[in-house]
Amino acid sequence: MAQNVYNTLLERGYIDQSTHEDEIIKLLENESVTFYTGFDPTADSLHVGHFIQIMVMMHMQKAGHKPLALIGGGTVMIGDPSGRTDMRQMLNREQINTNVQSFKETFTKFIEFGEDKAELVDNADWLLNLNYVEFIRDIGRHFSVNRMLTAECFKTRLEKGLSFLEFNYMLMQSYDFLELYNRYNCKMQLGGSDQWSNILGGVDLIRRSTGGSAYGLTFKLLTTSEGKKMGKTQAGAVWLDPKKTSPYDFYQYWRNVDDPDVEKCLSLLTFIPMDEVKRLAALEGAEINKAKEILAYEVTKLVHGEEEAKKAEEATKTLFGSGGSSQSIPSTEVQKERLKEDLELTTLLIEAKLISSKSEGRRLIQQGGLSKNDVRVTDFNIILNEEDFIDNKMMIKKGKKVYHQFIII
Repeated sequence: MAQNVYNTLLERGYIDQSTHEDEIIKLLENESVTFYTGFDPTADSLHVGHFIQIMVMMHMQKAGHKPLALIGGGTVMIGDPSGRTDMRQMLNREQINTNVQSFKETFTKFIEFGEDKAELVDNADWLLNLNYVEFIRDIGRHFSVNRMLTAECFKTRLEKGLSFLEFNYMLMQSYDFLELYNRYNCKMQLGGSDQWSNILGGVDLIRRSTGGSAYGLTFKLLTTSEGKKMGKTQAGAVWLDPKKTSPYDFYQYWRNVDDPDVEKCLSLLTFIPMDEVKRLAALEGAEINKAKEILAYEVTKLVHGEEEAKKAEEATKTLFGSGGSSQSIPSTEVQKERLKEDLELTTLLIEAKLISSKSEGRRLIQQGGLSKNDVRVTDFNIILNEEDFIDNKMMIKKGKKVYHQFIII
């Protein structure tokens, strides 16, 4: 008999808290459960922090349960105060619609949608047309302000100030669960551990207003062994959209995780069987690099496809002396005519998004962090000519791990 998906999630280290563990285990054992996970479209791409939730949805769907991917086209207009020390930036409808479309495209890469499969829903469909007085009368009466103020998502904000706008967020997310319960017979809400208070609000609202049973599960956030959130680099977040974080840079991020984080990442971000995860995580010294290579390849394959994962792997072998093809290294084409126009190196670096400004380039060069064709760059004002391109190629190394080649065409 196949293992209950709850036990799979527990074994792989996903589960943080559950509202009714024994009931949830029986429910997942005995029926195909419709569940939902919500994603507020605060940016034009999902990032690796969201990928934990996507992995859970994939595990649940593989086990025969039905995912509802809820996009918060309505809640994003309020902003979730959970895990925040300040108020979120307000987005306009145009920005929100752009972000919603991007999220939709991303979900279809991981979850199977269609009849009797997963469904994509947007809470803007029911939240934006609510009558406020009716909402407060029918929904607000089920919420105790005293109890809400003890929730972690609010407690951390009270010292700096919590707006009434954000105070409504818990009611709106709870109402989402009630709507999905009524529309789709959705019995479970899944989310990150920072959503615990909001999920409890929804479970309680369903029980109070319908007498029905609803359940919640939260999952650990993606953190390092030191408790810091993963998915941040000097360049910012590690995004799932290849236009924002290239497959090569994505691969490199996982290839360079700290040794103590390898087991957690293999467990949470791949489908590698747990006995193999344990074996790989037990490798020591230089051998642990083999586990990191497998991690980087598997996560990149899941997010960007096998072809991009192979390219990133090839590029890494090329750069670190294990063979491979230089065609896999991230590159930017340069028109030959531009070399007659006093083309500065820093201009190309900005165009390739290796630096954000000339002042950043100056600091990088002053700190000895930039090399051109394996020679450290010391002159900030360097003007490029054809001699800088060997066989029409110039290799740039930024810091210890970022490589980029410029190719004359």
